[in-house]
Amino acid sequence: MDEQEDVMTKTKTCVEQSQRLVFAVNGERFELSNVDPSTTLLQFLRLQTSFKSVKLGCGEGGCGACNVLLSKYDSNLKQVEDYKINSCLTLLCSLNGCSITTTEGLGNSKDGFHSIHQRFAGFHASQCGFCTPGMCVSLFSALTNAEKTHRPEPTPGLSKLTISEAEKSISENLCRCTGYRPIADVCKSFASDVDMEDLGLNSFWKKDAKLDKLPFYDPKQICTYPDFLKNEFRSTTILNNEDKSWYSPLSVEELGVLMEAENGETVKLVACNTGIGYYKETECYDKYIDLRFIPELSVIKRTGSYIEVGASVSISKLILALREEKNEDLVLKKIASHFEKIASESVRNLASVGGNLVMAQRKSFPSDIATVLLAVKSKVTILTGVGKELLTLEEFLAKSDSDSRSVLLSVHIPYSKVLKTGFAENSNAKLLFETYRASPRPLGNALAYVNAAFSADVSMCDSGVVVNSIQLAFGSFGVKHAIRASTAEKYLVGKTLSVGSIYEALKFIKADVSPEKGTSHPAYRSSLAVSFLFEFLMPLVDAGVSNINGGIRIADECEPKTLLSSAKQVIESSKEHFPVGEPIQKTGAAIQASGEAVYVDDIPSPLNCLHGAFICSTKPLAWVKGIKLKAGNDAKNIISFKDIPKGGDNIGARTFFGTDPLFANDLTECAGQPIAFTVADTQKNADVAAETAVIDYNTENLEPPILTVEQAVERSSFYEVPSFLYPSQVGDFAKGMAEADHQIHSAEIRLPSQYYFYMETQTALAIPDEDNCMVVYSSIQTPEYAQSVIARCLNIPEHNVRVITRRVGGGFGGKAIKAMPTATACALAAHKLRRPVRTYVNRKTDMMMAGGRHPMKINYTVGFKSNGKITALHLDILVNAGMSTDISPMMPWNMIGSLKKYDFGAFSFDFKICRTNHSSKSAMRGPGEVQASFIAEAVVEHVASFLSKDVGVVRETNFHSFDSLRLFYGDNSAGEPLEYTLPSIWDKLMKSSNFDYRVDLVKKFNENNRWRKRGISRVPILHEVSLRPTPGKVSILRDASIVVEVGGIELGQGLWTKVKQMTAYCLSAVQCDGADELLEKVRVIQADTLSMVQGGWTAGSTTSEASCEAVKLCCNILVERLAPLMEKLKEQMDSVKWDFLIMQANFQSVHLSASAYFVPEFTAMRYINYGAAVSEVEINILTGETKMLQTDLIYDCGKSLNPAVDLGQIEGAFVQGIGFFMLEEYLTNSDGLVVADGTWTYKIPTIDTIPKQLNVQIINSGPHKKRVLSSKAVGEPPLLLSSSVHCATRAAIKEARKQLCSWKGVNLDGSESMFQLDVPATMPVVKTLCGLDNVEFYLQSMLSS
Repeated sequence: MDEQEDVMTKTKTCVEQSQRLVFAVNGERFELSNVDPSTTLLQFLRLQTSFKSVKLGCGEGGCGACNVLLSKYDSNLKQVEDYKINSCLTLLCSLNGCSITTTEGLGNSKDGFHSIHQRFAGFHASQCGFCTPGMCVSLFSALTNAEKTHRPEPTPGLSKLTISEAEKSISENLCRCTGYRPIADVCKSFASDVDMEDLGLNSFWKKDAKLDKLPFYDPKQICTYPDFLKNEFRSTTILNNEDKSWYSPLSVEELGVLMEAENGETVKLVACNTGIGYYKETECYDKYIDLRFIPELSVIKRTGSYIEVGASVSISKLILALREEKNEDLVLKKIASHFEKIASESVRNLASVGGNLVMAQRKSFPSDIATVLLAVKSKVTILTGVGKELLTLEEFLAKSDSDSRSVLLSVHIPYSKVLKTGFAENSNAKLLFETYRASPRPLGNALAYVNAAFSADVSMCDSGVVVNSIQLAFGSFGVKHAIRASTAEKYLVGKTLSVGSIYEALKFIKADVSPEKGTSHPAYRSSLAVSFLFEFLMPLVDAGVSNINGGIRIADECEPKTLLSSAKQVIESSKEHFPVGEPIQKTGAAIQASGEAVYVDDIPSPLNCLHGAFICSTKPLAWVKGIKLKAGNDAKNIISFKDIPKGGDNIGARTFFGTDPLFANDLTECAGQPIAFTVADTQKNADVAAETAVIDYNTENLEPPILTVEQAVERSSFYEVPSFLYPSQVGDFAKGMAEADHQIHSAEIRLPSQYYFYMETQTALAIPDEDNCMVVYSSIQTPEYAQSVIARCLNIPEHNVRVITRRVGGGFGGKAIKAMPTATACALAAHKLRRPVRTYVNRKTDMMMAGGRHPMKINYTVGFKSNGKITALHLDILVNAGMSTDISPMMPWNMIGSLKKYDFGAFSFDFKICRTNHSSKSAMRGPGEVQASFIAEAVVEHVASFLSKDVGVVRETNFHSFDSLRLFYGDNSAGEPLEYTLPSIWDKLMKSSNFDYRVDLVKKFNENNRWRKRGISRVPILHEVSLRPTPGKVSILRDASIVVEVGGIELGQGLWTKVKQMTAYCLSAVQCDGADELLEKVRVIQADTLSMVQGGWTAGSTTSEASCEAVKLCCNILVERLAPLMEKLKEQMDSVKWDFLIMQANFQSVHLSASAYFVPEFTAMRYINYGAAVSEVEINILTGETKMLQTDLIYDCGKSLNPAVDLGQIEGAFVQGIGFFMLEEYLTNSDGLVVADGTWTYKIPTIDTIPKQLNVQIINSGPHKKRVLSSKAVGEPPLLLSSSVHCATRAAIKEARKQLCSWKGVNLDGSESMFQLDVPATMPVVKTLCGLDNVEFYLQSMLSS
């Protein structure tokens, strides 16, 4: 028998011996013999175990919500390897012999919380809590691996982790609520080098920051790998599931046999499966081949002048190997530093080097690995049908991908043989090597606009530095794969570097690095390539020999050690209404950290439960002729408007202004509109069916869609704004313009949309109940409205519909109206099929349907005096409302409330709410107010630039007096003179932020730095809010515990916590012994529309205080009922305890349940919130990157109901605003279909893109007699202050433009300051305004001088 036949025989034997899959989760043993190879670990954990802490946030490996710890046992080394992974990307079949630890495995409420859980709660680091379990696992992974280092033993209670490592441990995890600062404090509290005084507000200490006050950390508490697995581990050769199989070949020969397809079967090679995070798969394969057990593919070895890396080696293992190279090759260490910025650590721990390169070669993936390895002349070995073949990486990337059966076996990375000085062995030549990447996130987890790697062999001569050889590799700029800039290379070889030669080389770079048509920001990407080469070569001209004598810089040596500096949180707690006013922990924070908190999708599926997914339109306006599902999928039904019961309405949502359809009828009116709801036995099958559905469209006899506000104006396509909601003008505009010394006419601003990016997407579970009833669990801010919509759709009474909401995994307005269609679709499907139906909308579909913040176009005309005092302002505002009304008619009212923040003299405006064929826009945190506050600042900035005046002075010149405040806002909102705290806040901020001193420092920095510029700006806010009627109910049970229901929904904003505090305070008026312990007796329970009616909306920042007032009314009733009994008992005994009082009340039939409905007085309904912020930024004018150095923020909370909760809201809102102003691009195609539809393309702030130092002071003003215990709103107003970052960026750009004028030889005439900085101010936007050709102009100025 020859060798080939022997291998085939062995392989067939393996096929006949199907094996079992054995692994552990949190120490519990699992053994499976029948597994669908396409099943992910996340799907298994959530569907087949009790461990629901792993959350589906994105399904792309981009958010960290699904992170788990993977542990493997090395039987040769007798040691356990632990690392975090994304369970949403990890295939279950790849885990044989592995152990998984989730946050449930660390601790719980019954057996005791882990110190990680306790510290998350105590540092107020969990709000909605949906991301918290993943955060805990990320931190635990870092702690576990730090313990394996040979560092000195730390003080008991601390770990071997450093502060820098602690911060970076959660750098890949997304959080939309907290703003990250408290989470970073949790992580740093475990670090061996932490200064406890640097940690922020927590519930462990108030003054003396001592380690012994923290929950004790024991590194040996958790065993990550159970002993029973060590005895039965073996590599699984094959697992069968119906017609699909999983193979684990043990040699290249076995792999070759398995690659031979039979009867057209489909084959998937698996090393890690992370590719599905980028290239979504909707098909299942017949054969899955796991490459990880083939020795040649899984080892790193040194062979001659190369390091040979097996194709299935993970990126993390390669980084480790390159860092630990015994010969200390600096080039390899530099490569390792660059690779640490690829994706996230969880992805790198799984993703294979070979998989990354194959995606680059076959699918044009914008790979950093390909670019960097191209610059060092790496090679690869591939297996083809004729055998092994050695290719240069350049040849491999250019190779045709027609042979899908070829396999990449290994990568060969050459040694550089460079000494620490940078000189090559036995040579006077020096090797220069550098890598570059420009991306929205400094630490990675974001694709680069351009990546580059340069390697050059240079030497000195009398006239300067000579280039002996050079490799210039560029990638990710909009071409099929990374390339060498060959024209520039040829020009530079043999040249002596000078300003002139670099200038000429940059011309060749622009020709070589030319993005293909259709690439976003092509000119910016080309400009980056120029900047990178300039950065590489210019120091050699500037510094000559002194520079060339230095070694290769490693990233670790030049990057700051910590991401965040110690920040100040200044709060004022109050004992006046104890425990109200105390910074107590948020209710439920610990169980959110431990994974015990139950969200809608965590509720176990009832028997026979089906799963649904929306089929959405991809056309903006078209007739829908039919829907066809792909043959062979597992969908059971398609639910559409035709399935609505007789007498029911096609209604998916309702507001004060009308209704939205649940599904398109025969006509779809926007891309992203739900057309139907497909139902299957699993969420995965439903999603695949919806994704692959084919919709038959027809556009006959239809006008073109309206896709811009200009088209809406042309066709008079508007929504009506009710007259009572249209604000009044202020003053006489014509008179104000006549008084002006200067005028600006028809200036334009455009503001984009923003996506909510709640961590938990839309979700619901509908269960048919007896007597034609329906129980719906919904993650929603407006359960009462969902109840009404479902009842109308199903044509049943509202008392037949029960909507239950316990907690919401982030809302921000997106779970108000936009959650109703999800709940209604599930209810309709459940009603028709008579079975429970649930859905968890995938991130892509959620982003298509969400709508988000209102985009708008603004034109303004302004008149002003020479001193900067504005005398008149007129605004024409076109609001893109989308295909239905939603809350859009509210926009004028909301916007004018924030626009009136300055005394504009005369103020007139014209709003048009445009009906377009875009997804319906909805309320998002500060709807209209965020845009309006920015518009006001843009006007003031424009006036200051026109007059060449300091913008801060112009702001102050236009501050309201109390009289003008009353004129603009009315007496009721303006309140009393002492309530107008903005002037005192402004003065306090000037001092606390050292503003004038820092302005001087910024000026000096800009004078001394050519390629980096700083800006600083201060911004005030006035934000008007309104209270709404809110119900409450308080009941005292037989054991004296207290249960509370309110109309408000817990979204993470601490509503339940404040309600508990208010309940304890109000019931303490009974004055019995032990009243200070009442807080622990209070439980706030889930919202239930059949128990608590008229719940209304949880929105607008005031629901917490309104709910507290409703509870206060209830408690007052109970106290009044208990008072006579209390008096009697006091006559009989000296001390009356709460428990005894309630026992006696039960004996004497005192009614111990009270309901109330808080209706605010008209004169107290509206009020104004005040705050101010100073932000300082630094921009890199070569790349457009903006670093936020420091923000100082002061906010007036009145008398805060809970300063810790309010601090979290302030920081979280501010950071969410940074996303809007600086990062988040909610992009659509020409049809209005969202294309920024996941974590790859939509970038919310992360820990590395927030202010390095965020100082927050909450001032307690008052008393405010008309407020709830003198408190004021906090959820939305601080978001408006984030425009200070945008304004500071504008100031920095202004300095860069002045410098650019000097290089151009143009006199400064003020025009350099007259520019509009787009929102968001992304890297391409900033770089464009600083000059895409600034390097060339600088070199020209050098040549001319």
